[in-house]
Amino acid sequence: MTTEQTAKDFVALLKEGKHEEAANRFNADDIASYENMPGPMAVCHGREAVRQKGEWWVAGHEVHDFSSEGPYLNGDQYAVRFHFDVTVKETGERRVMDEVGLYTVRNGKVVEERFFY
Repeated sequence: MTTEQTAKDFVALLKEGKHEEAANRFNADDIASYENMPGPMAVCHGREAVRQKGEWWVAGHEVHDFSSEGPYLNGDQYAVRFHFDVTVKETGERRVMDEVGLYTVRNGKVVEERFFY
């Protein structure tokens, strides 16, 4: 599968609200994930660690709105722009967030994801 087809299929699943299915289908077993934050979830290696990071994030936020734009392609990478409207459960603070995810693909699987915000 080409990077373009991987990217289009991945984003289509996100737009349908099928985030877990997108990760299950497209994340490589040895995926590396890098967040722009300190703490234990800043760097995750492996499909299971990335899954746990996603569960941690969902558990900590009430999502009011989510949207994604893209993909924007360049070689073996693509970017997706995310918009979130969430309430942080721990503090009750409501936040509107814009984020860009940069994904690197090899053999039809995402081997690295980096988030910018």
